[in-house]
Amino acid sequence: AGALPAVTWLHINGTHVGDAGASALAAALGQGALPRLKGLQLTDTAIGDAGLVALAPALRRLPTLELLDLGGNPLGDEGLAALVAPQPPARAPPPTTGGLAKLKGLFLSETQITDAGCATLAAALDSGALPVLEELDLATTAIGDAGASALAAALGQGALPRLKYLVLYNAAIG
Repeated sequence: AGALPAVTWLHINGTHVGDAGASALAAALGQGALPRLKGLQLTDTAIGDAGLVALAPALRRLPTLELLDLGGNPLGDEGLAALVAPQPPARAPPPTTGGLAKLKGLFLSETQITDAGCATLAAALDSGALPVLEELDLATTAIGDAGASALAAALGQGALPRLKYLVLYNAAIG
């Protein structure tokens, strides 16, 4: 087993982790650290797109992850895409299992996600991403009418059938 095999919850708030720290966490997870992690909160930790791009593959491989809170970070559309709609490497076979299959809560408030990122999220949801998600927090983002419409269309087509809470307050919606 990897490091910290009994830890199920990791909460880091208001501490500078940054992209380098996110990359280091990704490396540790890739070596088997935190194998039973159910909840990861990295709030107000200065993680940007580069950090989430590095961290996303490791997060998708965590079989028990149920909650991911990245609120208050300067991440945006590129990081969100890496998390929910990763592009497979050239000549790689398609993945046999979807990542984040047990994720019930995704909290991305106070980030730099825009309409483009929301559209990417909506397309991923249409493709079956995040099948058991119950809570989605996109408050205080730059998502406007176009992003909200894309998300509404995906939800209208049956994406996120278990969704209980959708938070979009203080976004740029018209």
